[in-house]
Formats: sequence, C-alpha cells, structure tokens
Amino acid sequence: MNENPDHAGCLADNVMHFARALRSAGLPVGPRSVVDALEAVRIAGVGRRDDFYWVLHTIFVHRRDQRELFDQMFHLFWRDPKLLERMLGLALPNLEAAFDDARDPVQRRAADALNLGDNEPSDDQDEIEFDMTMTFSEQDALRQMDFDDMSVEEIEAAKRSIARMHLAFDTVPSRRLRASYGGDRIDMRRSLRAMTRSPQGIIPLERVEQQDRPPSLVLLCDVSGSMTGYSRMLIHFAHALTNDRHRVHTFAFGTRLTNITRDLKNRDVDRALNLVSKRVDDWSGGTRIGECLGEFNRLWSRRVLGHGAVVVLVTDGLDRDADGALGRHMALLQRSCRRLIWLNPLLRWRGFEPRSWGIRTMLPHVDAFRTCHNLDSLEDLADALSGSDHDANREMRRWLEAA
Repeated sequence: MNENPDHAGCLADNVMHFARALRSAGLPVGPRSVVDALEAVRIAGVGRRDDFYWVLHTIFVHRRDQRELFDQMFHLFWRDPKLLERMLGLALPNLEAAFDDARDPVQRRAADALNLGDNEPSDDQDEIEFDMTMTFSEQDALRQMDFDDMSVEEIEAAKRSIARMHLAFDTVPSRRLRASYGGDRIDMRRSLRAMTRSPQGIIPLERVEQQDRPPSLVLLCDVSGSMTGYSRMLIHFAHALTNDRHRVHTFAFGTRLTNITRDLKNRDVDRALNLVSKRVDDWSGGTRIGECLGEFNRLWSRRVLGHGAVVVLVTDGLDRDADGALGRHMALLQRSCRRLIWLNPLLRWRGFEPRSWGIRTMLPHVDAFRTCHNLDSLEDLADALSGSDHDANREMRRWLEAA
C-alpha cells in the first residue's frame, strides 16, 4: 500500500497517542510495544476497522482481564466509525464526544486516561501546587471507596496499599517440639544423651514444648463475569498474602477450578498476573460454584487443608446449581477445615438480604460472612483470620435467620 509520508506520520502519531492513553489507563504498554504496533499496522494496513482493532489488540493486550479495558479505550479513542477509512488524512480523533458515553467503571477509567472533561485550569486562575502525596482525608476516602467505582489513579493507589498489607493470624499447635527450659514435657532422648556426657551419671531433664505456627490459608476466588469488578483486586490481595507468609494456596474458579498458587509466588506482581491470566481460561465467564467446590474437595482438599487450615471463599454466591450438590460440597468443605470465611461483595449494599437460592444454600456452612468491596473490608478480614471477631457468631445467627 502506497502511503503519503505526511499521512503515515499522522497515523504514527495517532497510534502513539493511543498507546499513551492505554498506559495511563493501566495497561503495561512500553516503547517496544509501540514500535511493534507501528510495524504491525504498516504490514497489515488499515483498510478495515476490525483488522485494525485486532492488530492493536494482539500487540497491547496480554491478559484476559485487559480485554474489556482495551475494547472501551479503542471505541472511545477511535470513535468515528469511518475514521479508519479516512485515517491517513486525519489528525487526532475527537475525544470530547466520547466522554458522555463513559458510564460504567471501565469506561470511566478509560475516560480518565484520555483526560476528558473540564479539568483544565483556565488562564485567569492561579494554579496552586501542593508538594505532598495523598492527604489523610483522601486516604480515608480511598479506603472506603468501592473497588468497582475507582478511577485509574485510585486503582493504582489501592494496589500499593494492598501490597503493604500485613494481616495478623492466630496460631495453632503443631506436632513439632522445641527445646524450652519451662516446657511441660520431658525429652527423653535428649535427656539420655545428656546423661552419657555427665561424669556423675546424673540424668539432667531436658524439657520441650509444643511449637505453634500460623495455619495454612486457602483462598478460593471467583473470577466469573459477575465478579469482574472485584476479582482483579482480590487476586492482587492474594499475591500480597502469598509473598508475605508461607503455606498460602490460591485457586481461581468460574466454570472450572484452576490452581494459581505457583504463579502468584512470583514477586513481580505484573508478571504474576500475566501468568495467572494465561492459566485461567474462564476469566469473566460463567459460574459453577458447586462443581468447582466438588472438584476442590475431591482433588485438593487432602493436599492443602491440613494443619488447621483456614479457607477464604470469595464469591457472590450467584449460582443456580443444576444438580443440587452445592450444599453438600459446602458442608464437606466446612468439615475439612478449621474455619470457613465467606467474602461476598454484595454485602456492600445496605439493604442486602440473602434471597438468592445459592446464597441461602451456602450460608449455613460458613463460620463468617463478610464483604470484600474496599480496602477497609480487606483489612477487617484480619479479625476473622485471627479469631478475635467476637461478634461473628451473632452476625451469623442474624444472617441465618434472614435466610
């Protein structure tokens, strides 16, 4: 395809502006990706809008959870349906008209990345700069903000807060013993060994005590379409936990169960999420909670639920359960662990009532029922994990009565 050099320059500028907008929206777009995109567009051409979309999609999208954001950004940036037919003669596309369509959170983040709106200071206004990071009130507001309502900058700030989280856990007795002068048990082997070294033949009593350690933690995270606004942040939370302590096992499920523990052990969070996205095939798809819990009980329960394990189940509970086995799988899961905690983002609604069949089926088999829609709710999880939540039983009775 013969191209006018001036028109080709306009095309390159447009692609670079689009890449910059994607990077502002949170996609990891580097200089190499921009060069690859320009080369791919040059080879494939821009004759059809769909071809151009998939050429850029192939270069810039690396994880399944990035698809929706890329799609919204593409349609906001290249809004004119005939733009690609006239692209070689156009400058930057008109972005002002796209702002009115940004309604849902993904579109809102796309609009934020494109710097739309009336936020530009006027020439007659004095610009005041503050050489400081987020103020206390802003931090407090961020902690209480719903993950699904966050802008691009707020999501990045929330990710940094999650990475700094350190949750306290209670301890459980283990089979291991350690030497202790005040121990309540006598270590006969060490005592007899010490007697052989004693010239008077006196038997010194060597004492030991039982060693306590934090229990294993198992996270079962729903990544179906109804959990799209929260699963990404909760996977970040699971990554922080995995790299903060030992014996953390994480599973993602939608229509099938996937063990992502090994992927989350990578300390680079972006690389870890890339590995998770490649491994999880049913991201933002349907939900089969009963089948996935049954698969976990059958294949993984004996491997990861030893040593007084605590299970954290993250799902909205919206499952029809065609075979009626959800209650049976939940009961078996509860019997297999020391404590079963259910995190449900639907609890963010003040008037929430457990009317869904799936929620009413699952509720009798959990030890704690909590929300997980913001930073505060994730930090409050520490009370449930440490066993210091004295109101949990009363809250559970209230939910069971409502169900």
